[in-house]
Amino acid sequence: MKSGPGMASHLQPLLVAALLAGLPGSASAGMFGKNQPLPDWAVQASKTHVPDYAKDAPAVILYDEYVETIDANGRATEREREAIRILKPQGRHNGCGVGYDVDEKINYFRVWTVAADEKLYMAQDTDFAEAGDTQIPIMLSSYKERIAHPPAVDVGATIFCESEELIRPYMHEKVWRIQNGIPVVFQALEVDLPPGSPHSQAWHSFKAVPAVEVAPNHWRWEVKDMPALDLRDIPSHPEWEALAARMSVQWGDAAVDGTDNQWKGIGAWVTGLEADRPLPSPEITSFTQSLIAGAPDFYTKLSRITENIQKNIRYFIVFRGISGFQANHAADIFRNRYGDCKDKTTLLIAMLRVAGINAYYMPVDDRRGIVDPDAPSIYGNHMITAIEVPADVNDSRLMATTKGHDGRRYLIFDPTNERTPVGNLPSYLQGSYGILAGGPASQVLALPILSPDANGNERTGLFTLAADGGLTGQVDVTHGGAEGAEMRLMLKNADEKERRAALESSVARDVPGVVLNSFEYVQPVELDKPMELHYKFSSAQYAHQAGSLLLIRPRVVGSDAMPFNDKPRTVPIDLSATGRWRDSFDITLPTGYVVDETPDPVALDLDFASYHSTIVAKGDKLHYERELIVKQVELPASRAADFRKLESAILMDEKGTAVLKKQ
Repeated sequence: MKSGPGMASHLQPLLVAALLAGLPGSASAGMFGKNQPLPDWAVQASKTHVPDYAKDAPAVILYDEYVETIDANGRATEREREAIRILKPQGRHNGCGVGYDVDEKINYFRVWTVAADEKLYMAQDTDFAEAGDTQIPIMLSSYKERIAHPPAVDVGATIFCESEELIRPYMHEKVWRIQNGIPVVFQALEVDLPPGSPHSQAWHSFKAVPAVEVAPNHWRWEVKDMPALDLRDIPSHPEWEALAARMSVQWGDAAVDGTDNQWKGIGAWVTGLEADRPLPSPEITSFTQSLIAGAPDFYTKLSRITENIQKNIRYFIVFRGISGFQANHAADIFRNRYGDCKDKTTLLIAMLRVAGINAYYMPVDDRRGIVDPDAPSIYGNHMITAIEVPADVNDSRLMATTKGHDGRRYLIFDPTNERTPVGNLPSYLQGSYGILAGGPASQVLALPILSPDANGNERTGLFTLAADGGLTGQVDVTHGGAEGAEMRLMLKNADEKERRAALESSVARDVPGVVLNSFEYVQPVELDKPMELHYKFSSAQYAHQAGSLLLIRPRVVGSDAMPFNDKPRTVPIDLSATGRWRDSFDITLPTGYVVDETPDPVALDLDFASYHSTIVAKGDKLHYERELIVKQVELPASRAADFRKLESAILMDEKGTAVLKKQ
């Protein structure tokens, strides 16, 4: 039942409610001695008609109401009432849950079912279970969820859930998720504030709904007939939560007028929360001074410090209450040699201070589009670092740089990502937004989108084709930027057998019956150096014989095509990453064969991408060359035709066939 704001994955998990349910039934006699009558709100909700637009859904939420009651200290008590109707068998396994931590308390949690035969059941103690945090690899977490598995949940049933919970005292925001994976017929949010206490609101992917003051400083918002957000048949779509409609309400220091002021209030809160955390201890000071001794420039100082944290501070999460938001002290992180994203940023800021470099906490989300510059909120799941670049420093290696409102430059760096060098930026962060937590200078900043030259690969291949269609060859690949970092991570998490299986499976998608004869990964110690992969393979029958002709695909290995279809597009197109990808292949022809026909060259130039390929005969060789350049990470839905044009050109080229004939 609960969903709320927070920093998930590396910070406080975002609690996603189980939101499926069923058909109405009359409130007949209870089946258990401890039953309580079905409350009036549930009786009324059970009468809700399932609208036509929801009839194909596995379930529908008939009613969902939150009431946040804020006390004089800003602490909230949250009550939720929800009615869920099951329409298809796929909805039967879902129930209700209430998440909580050491700073929270569940006052009550009650669940009823009105079965298809209209019998009323109330969940008993044995119908509830406690579950730990399984969403992310937290090593130690005090977060739990109380989950209901009510009886008689089948097609035609309706589940009614009611809970009340005392929310964490430091949380002064409610994130109201108004769109789900199933339709919602009616939903409401109420915020009951103390006299004179202000509030602010922000809407994401939904037109703002005016609040109604139902009592003095008691506000209510209502939304009706919210469709489900279903992305299953939409290729290359953004993150689900980047598209889903939501609203956030804030009270306390962030409840001010103006979007910029609200972001400033959130950043100031983070700044205050972490204020004493990055203080350098004598040990940190001594170590850092030794580490950067003799460094000739800003980049060298920076890279020595960042690489040390990436390589020597193990990623490890200990989550308990406010520690989901607040880092440990830098001295403890340095001594223990482990920490989560907040901790790694804390130690980095401390070491940079010793080096005379300013740096700041930057809450983000590692899913592009979640942080919305027009919807101020602490909604996010990750913490990275914004490093101030001095005005007199101009170094082409510092690619991941963005400019603040005051004209200052900030280098964006993720110390949790152990494989991406400082100056570069993982693809998942590019094109997103982050909160620069700089006290009074706090602001929301657009994270940079890097040049195509910062990422990609270059693949060369030398192949020999036999008269019977067999193919042998060697492929050499260099992977740079974010792509190289991903390969480093893969190598860390896989043994030799797993590496072979993954590579063989990848090549087999292009070369049927492939046998991987040898392979080698070359991983330079320096993170800013490209990764290399060298492998040899053979295939008994690569070319197809057609009488005296041989049909061969010049694009032997590797695909640059992204999924697409011809359906009308309503959501943006996620291009994943900018980059430059090049292939150059030479195929030595069998003795006595010449090239009779080749596919036409491709030359397509669009503002967001370009694709060029050529296939030519050079003596006894067939030479294939292509280059894909992607310059943006996302396109609006209105550009779907151009996206299809690009992907169709790539796909047609990749499937192109050359014809060989005997002389």
